Amino acid sequence: MPEKLNLTEAEWRERLSPEQYRVLREGGTERAFTGQYEKNKMAGEYVCAACGLPLFESEDKYDSGSGWPSFTAPATTDAVEEHRDVSHGMIRTEVTCARCSGHLGHVFPDGPGPDGLRYCINSASLDFKPEEN
Repeated sequence: MPEKLNLTEAEWRERLSPEQYRVLREGGTERAFTGQYEKNKMAGEYVCAACGLPLFESEDKYDSGSGWPSFTAPATTDAVEEHRDVSHGMIRTEVTCARCSGHLGHVFPDGPGPDGLRYCINSASLDFKPEEN
């Protein structure tokens, strides 16, 4: 399990753009089909935009048609944490970064991978590190 990163709200605001802060720290969601990584097909890894923890690998990314980057699994079993989310009149499973507790998105049981999961993640919560050749 990664060591927790706890910063003050002022430190988070200094570190993150306003949109990243809204998504990662306030649990916001970017509009569908607007995120910078939704159509990204490059090889590499997706890390937390707040703390740099590796979260997802490009080989686990697929086009779900949802409008957000979708992955079949996290990079490692301890990269993300899952929490029950009953906001917006529905029951969902929220996904947060295991290091900084930043809101990433939600996981749904309708993915194509071996576990049948779809990690639907906000681009604003991610940075992309291209694979080096």
